[in-house]
Amino acid sequence: MSKVIKIHPDDNLIVAIDNLEKGEKVILDNKEITLTASIKQKHKFVQFDIEKDDPLLMYGVKVGIANKKILKGSPLTTENTDNAFNDKISFKNVGQVKLQKNNNSERFFMGFPRKDGTVGTQNVWLFFPLVFCENRNIELLKTVFEREFYPDKINEHQQFLRNLVQDNEETIHEIKRENPFPNVDVRFISHHSGCGGTRSDAKMLGKLLSGYVNNPNVAGATVLSLGCQNLEVNLFLDELKAINPDFDKPLLIFDQQQVGRGDDLIKKIIKKSVEEIKKANEIKRKKTPISALIVGLECGGSDGFSGISANPTLGLVMDKLIAQGGSAMLSEFPELRGVEQELVDRCVDIEKAKKFIQLMKSYEQKVIDAGTDFSTNPSPGNIKDGLITDAMKSAGAAKKGGTSPIVDVLDYGEYFNNKGLNLLCTPGNDVESTTAMAGSGANLIIFTTGLGTPTGNPIAPVIKVSSNTTVFNKMNDIIDFDTGTLIEGGQTQEVLAHQLLDYIIKVASGEIQTKSTKNRQFDFLPWKRDISL
Repeated sequence: MSKVIKIHPDDNLIVAIDNLEKGEKVILDNKEITLTASIKQKHKFVQFDIEKDDPLLMYGVKVGIANKKILKGSPLTTENTDNAFNDKISFKNVGQVKLQKNNNSERFFMGFPRKDGTVGTQNVWLFFPLVFCENRNIELLKTVFEREFYPDKINEHQQFLRNLVQDNEETIHEIKRENPFPNVDVRFISHHSGCGGTRSDAKMLGKLLSGYVNNPNVAGATVLSLGCQNLEVNLFLDELKAINPDFDKPLLIFDQQQVGRGDDLIKKIIKKSVEEIKKANEIKRKKTPISALIVGLECGGSDGFSGISANPTLGLVMDKLIAQGGSAMLSEFPELRGVEQELVDRCVDIEKAKKFIQLMKSYEQKVIDAGTDFSTNPSPGNIKDGLITDAMKSAGAAKKGGTSPIVDVLDYGEYFNNKGLNLLCTPGNDVESTTAMAGSGANLIIFTTGLGTPTGNPIAPVIKVSSNTTVFNKMNDIIDFDTGTLIEGGQTQEVLAHQLLDYIIKVASGEIQTKSTKNRQFDFLPWKRDISL
């Protein structure tokens, strides 16, 4: 196995596959390079002498500028590199990228059909509050339901729920450990919004929660309201109607100020919810083309291998999926800064391309107004593992989206409407981004990582894909799939992509439970359009 890799023929940056020592000689393009310093695994060094202000190239694009002369065989560092962005965007090549032909046999998964024609990978009954004042009741309900399904002790509300589940008025002392509703996953959301703050924040939260209810993975929902909050019930219902005028899933709404006593409220919620959950349990999976999959694409805890193994492998899978009529969402706009031109060129029309640039510039201006810039996006962990500049991180992150044309550009909170590859404006924060993708209709999320992350979602399964085998072995309790064999030379990208697509189909079919689901890692974090990189 080679100890170095040159990703694109035009690159002048070389990636260390293994730790390299000062004075070590490596052969590249039939020429010998003597290293001027030790190079850590995943970090980069220059193939040739680089003069001050010369571009630094990786993935075939400019990912930085030398702020001083860098000698051949010297490492790239934060001290000798400045960020580089291209602000002169051309729209002359928009619409020229065409959808790949589907040369593969049609693939299927076993999904939960909805009346509107969409298909879920899960069948979730969702509980959530319109305002943070109801978090206590949400947590109480969560305890009651989860103890009944996975009990450790019995309380009054649990007993009440048990009697309803088993259609039995008598007191039952036996502790059951199996889920009485095997076709339904009961999930809970809490948050710290809905009142106070701005009315626009409340409206955006209403739009996000409406997207969760409309998501194909959700069978129905129980909604808790205090009664006096900014996010009024009617505002929430208006946002739901705007997303789907024909919405017809069961929706239970409870107003505490109308009901009165907390105990009465909880019992009423449990009784009505169980009635609907029983009905949802009757929905069965059926064979469905993978064209019904809407996959959210995320990366977090990225390392110097993410853009070489995990992200391009995922991109190849998305190209295969989209060629069969499926859809994907590429998010995290701060991690697309530096590759705008490449993405603009892939937009299907000028309108979509200009919307992308407008959203990016608006986001960037807010960042500047806050006294910072996108160059601060790489985290200390990113930098430690070889991602020196934001553009370098972005060029690797964008690989998740493959090469398919971009059919739509969505602002935060906008709901999915066009099959194919979509861009979704979200922050770089992992949980804020995955929260947004589920709210925009993603029925499955694939999350690449180089350093490891436990992030999950309450309604969409999150498949964790590692960029290197070391972290996969070290953190296999939270990571599902390994692409590190590509780095080590054990498998080709085509083989890994085929295996990953098979894995996705099994998760979508309920044959495999993701690690985040097993760990009950159900994160929900709305973005208030503040500065989150």
